[in-house]
Amino acid sequence: MDMPGIPPFHALAAMLLTVAMFVAFARGRIATEIVSLVTIVIIALGLFFFPLEGQHQTDGLTLAFAGFGHPALITICALMIMGRGLVVTGALEPATRLLSEVWKFNRSLGMFVSLVLAMALSMMVNDTPVLVLLLPVFVALAERGAMAASKTLIPLNAAVLIGGMATTIGTSTNLLVVSIAADLGMRPMRVFDYTHIVAVAALFALPYLWLVMPRLLPDNGQAFARNRRVFSATLRVDDDSDLIGETPRDLQARMPEDFQFEGSLDRQITANSRLPVSGSHKALEEAMRSLKARVAPAWVVERINAAARGHASDVVVVEMAVTAESRLVGLTIPSSGVAGQFGVAVLGIHQQTRGPDVGRHEYSELQLRPGDVLLVMGSLAEIEEFAESDRLLLLEGVVEVPRRSKAWLAGAIMFGSVFTASIGLWPIAIAALGGAILMFATGCVKFDRVGRALSANVIVLVAASIAIGRLILESGAAGWLGQLLSAGLQFLPPAAIVAAVMLFVTLLTNFASNAAAATVGTPIAFSIAQTLGLPVEPLVLAVLFGCNLCYATPIAYQTNMLIMEEGQYKFGDYLRTGVPLVILMATVLSIMLVITYM
Repeated sequence: MDMPGIPPFHALAAMLLTVAMFVAFARGRIATEIVSLVTIVIIALGLFFFPLEGQHQTDGLTLAFAGFGHPALITICALMIMGRGLVVTGALEPATRLLSEVWKFNRSLGMFVSLVLAMALSMMVNDTPVLVLLLPVFVALAERGAMAASKTLIPLNAAVLIGGMATTIGTSTNLLVVSIAADLGMRPMRVFDYTHIVAVAALFALPYLWLVMPRLLPDNGQAFARNRRVFSATLRVDDDSDLIGETPRDLQARMPEDFQFEGSLDRQITANSRLPVSGSHKALEEAMRSLKARVAPAWVVERINAAARGHASDVVVVEMAVTAESRLVGLTIPSSGVAGQFGVAVLGIHQQTRGPDVGRHEYSELQLRPGDVLLVMGSLAEIEEFAESDRLLLLEGVVEVPRRSKAWLAGAIMFGSVFTASIGLWPIAIAALGGAILMFATGCVKFDRVGRALSANVIVLVAASIAIGRLILESGAAGWLGQLLSAGLQFLPPAAIVAAVMLFVTLLTNFASNAAAATVGTPIAFSIAQTLGLPVEPLVLAVLFGCNLCYATPIAYQTNMLIMEEGQYKFGDYLRTGVPLVILMATVLSIMLVITYM
């Protein structure tokens, strides 16, 4: 096969635009969404003034903006909404609590179970929400004396990415690849069509993630440690509680490590006991859930919940600092009257210096001072009114209290959508859209909060990627590149061809957008298959897998960036640990694709 000649004008322009987009993404000086929108505008204007052969000017506008109505984008948005439903209802919290218990039992076993759990969860839920859910658990474990976060976060992220590549719904990139391939004429792929291939590769990768990768990473435990705020609170025991007759010392072993009973540990708990305690926000939450007790008066909690139901709003928890101008200075929480006046509950107080009365008296008897931090629960409107009236500063972003009563419902909706799509009852776009509508209809996700579920960055990136992919195809650039690669690959065995395509896409993915790499690589793989007379599926899957082998640079995927600051990682940490994993995964996946399809 001879080398192809000079590409046509439109094909050359399409390739130059693609390279420019990659460079802009890699340099990171311009926001991703701006690069994406500019790319769409350039395609629209370019094809308006210089239409493709045989097309009208308006056809170019259709091509440029078609991505915004593409089924892949609709599916991605619907999955984001369902993922949001799982998070805000706390549907995944049982898994994270179990993980914490395993780590307490044995650190090595905890690491192994964490990696397997991360892989399993990311098969069904998009990678980013899974990592967002697990990240605080690993940060908390590190702060409690477990393995340093710098040694666990990169392996955890890699496990999430491996699990995400195992199903068509695991990542938005997977959906993009299979959607483009279907548009090009390949048979539609169902959710679990290639899961067994990734499962085999995961068996080889897991020992590396578990035993080798942590040893290659620095121990930033001391630098990573942060002074988490410890709140003094009062644990209220109801008159029918199972805790009656026990002592705080009996209960301490069941509590999180950053939770403490204050005062005497040997006094017997009686009906309506009020026990002074201290702990972080999450530790207080865990203690309340475990002991079935409260840290706020029942009437205040009921008032907050009733107000939230009446206004169809969420209950949130925030951290607020007392300023020197606040009227609360010198007062106690009961004497301030904030519960009755604003309808909020102060769950605990963090003081910069713990006075001698802490531990001997309830937190409600502590006099507030400038700089104290209050842990406050209520509706957002009531909290904002409280902050404005009493001169308080909001310190932490708003944390929604999970609507746990809907956790099973959200899980059932997600399972139903995935299951019906996996058996081919209807396309994944219909299943995901139906699931998102059910999330809205049942109240698992509030419609006015849908903006928190959707990512404008992802939306415009996917739209631009679809546009650039269609341009690469219709301009003839994909065919020309396919001929070029085919000429170089024609003498190689099938396994080497698959591996070369996978590594080519992997290189693009680790230095640019994986969505853009997917839309460029899929038509090229399709063209190579047709030119060399090979099956389409293994080469398309090589592109899909290559887009997910994004371990070697922090810019390769958004979860890589998410853990960079938390673990205090440097570029070299990703390179040192990611390159061996890329080589290992590419080798096993290439062999499995040849065995399965060729």
